Amino acid sequence: MSKHKETMTVLGIGSFGYGLLEILWRGHTHWSMLLTGGVCFFSIYKNNKIMKKKSLLQRCFAFCGIITLWEFISGCMFNKLLKLKVWDYSGRRGNILGQICPLYSLFWFLLSFPLVFICNFIQKIADKNE
Repeated sequence: MSKHKETMTVLGIGSFGYGLLEILWRGHTHWSMLLTGGVCFFSIYKNNKIMKKKSLLQRCFAFCGIITLWEFISGCMFNKLLKLKVWDYSGRRGNILGQICPLYSLFWFLLSFPLVFICNFIQKIADKNE
């Protein structure tokens, strides 16, 4: 698999997966979440390669941080700056600017477990086709 095809595959899976997850969880999604999902999964995919000697638990903690960081960045951009009102965690305990909160960081931690295996699967296919 070419690097371009690998990158597009990872971005596509992240975009589609995040959008689908939101539809299943909230009943709807927003175009900004497709962008965020693609960037999140691409970041996780690249870091999974770097962290391949780390334990599953260490990777999941790191990926939880990556997702939370991208959620904060995209939330500040889409919700605060552009006023799109995609989500608001203001009512949640421990929130930061209504964009991230501990509860959803826990969800991102749990989501990270299957993401490690998905990344490994894609990487195996990419390596096999080089």
